[in-house]
Amino acid sequence: MTPSSGDTAWVLTSAALVLLMTPGLALFYGGMVRAKSVLNMMMMSFGALGLISVLWVLYGYSLSFGNDAGGGLVGNFDFVGLKGLMSAAPLGGVAGESAGIPPLAFVGFQAVFAIITVALISGAIADRAKFSAWMVFAGVWATVVYFPVAHWVFAFDGYTGEVGGWIANDLKAIDFAGGTAVHINAGAAGLALALVLGKRIGFGKEAMRPHNLTLVMIGAGLLWFGWFGFNAGSALGAGNTAAVAWINTMAATAAASLAWLATEKIRDGHATSLGAASGVVAGLVAITPACSSVNAVGAIIVGAVAGVLCALAVALKFKWGYDDSLDVVGVHLVGGIAGTLLIGVLATKDAPAGVDGLLYGGGVDQLWRQAVAAGAVLVFSFVLAYVIGTIIDKTMGFRIPDDAEVTGIDLTTHAESAYELGSVSGSGFHTGAGVGTAKERVDA
Repeated sequence: MTPSSGDTAWVLTSAALVLLMTPGLALFYGGMVRAKSVLNMMMMSFGALGLISVLWVLYGYSLSFGNDAGGGLVGNFDFVGLKGLMSAAPLGGVAGESAGIPPLAFVGFQAVFAIITVALISGAIADRAKFSAWMVFAGVWATVVYFPVAHWVFAFDGYTGEVGGWIANDLKAIDFAGGTAVHINAGAAGLALALVLGKRIGFGKEAMRPHNLTLVMIGAGLLWFGWFGFNAGSALGAGNTAAVAWINTMAATAAASLAWLATEKIRDGHATSLGAASGVVAGLVAITPACSSVNAVGAIIVGAVAGVLCALAVALKFKWGYDDSLDVVGVHLVGGIAGTLLIGVLATKDAPAGVDGLLYGGGVDQLWRQAVAAGAVLVFSFVLAYVIGTIIDKTMGFRIPDDAEVTGIDLTTHAESAYELGSVSGSGFHTGAGVGTAKERVDA
């Protein structure tokens, strides 16, 4: 069978869009930290981009999509170094929609998923992590957590190997583009690392306002743009499924941003630019697993629910005492869980996934499957991330010294400064990703 040139072009274009999301994330995260930390924050994303790209080629793809090594838990080593994939037969896409794509197009598309999943975790430990320790963690966590979980969720029987992962094939939970494998996975790991490293100096007492909201808005825009490749590209072909995912991604994201702004206005009296940007990300996260299983109205509901829940969840760190610097937990973990579970409620057979949720007469069958998938990934990622982080902390040290944190991690770790203006500063609470309510800002 000859690969479809149109489908191949769409998958390669989508891979490029998703790759752009990691620099977009660097801008989004970089704008939210204080001026003395922006380069380090961006370097954590770029470090992940370089490291995971290499590991993916060497063995990551094989562990994720090689034929199952047993129990649906991890792939084998058949594709180490991408052996045998240069001229292999094309892979089939969505049934009835694709003539297939070259194996390396699929390899490249999945590589950028692995990269941004690791990069997402970094927002939870902004301002205080050693860059060297972060790079060690990124490599180890990708190897023992992300690559196996990608196998669980994305490796379907007969697509890249005879037997795939247990969530995709045995549990039959729906995760079209990574609500579990990407967002719950990264959010749980972020929470674990935030607990291992502890709170930033002055957390809850000193104001820690984002230093550049312009960067945040640009980053959010690039994420939204790239996310069309993330979701619609996961159809692996330029057909109806891609079109449905595209529309659902647009609708859910817009609804989430509006819902976050409304929540801010009611709670704090102001609708902020940071809230708009944070709502965009919350909506993108929530619709990621659901974009092939709900209709357009369902997508709006998914986005609206996620916008409200995530806007409320970002304040929990102040009540519960964990310092998730840029709200990886509040946005990615909470949004990922919401989107994953809402499939069991809002899914309709009219959508490409062909499953009815609770509201469409499907009962709780799909809902319990979604809950098991979300819970399994959450626990697996949290426990292993906590263990890996603790080992790194006890051996090479994960946190920078206090004086380096006060001075600024950009200067002490990278010997660079983002701005040569002398008077740039960043402090204060903000309402959105990384934040607190208006009352918490006043109390501070």
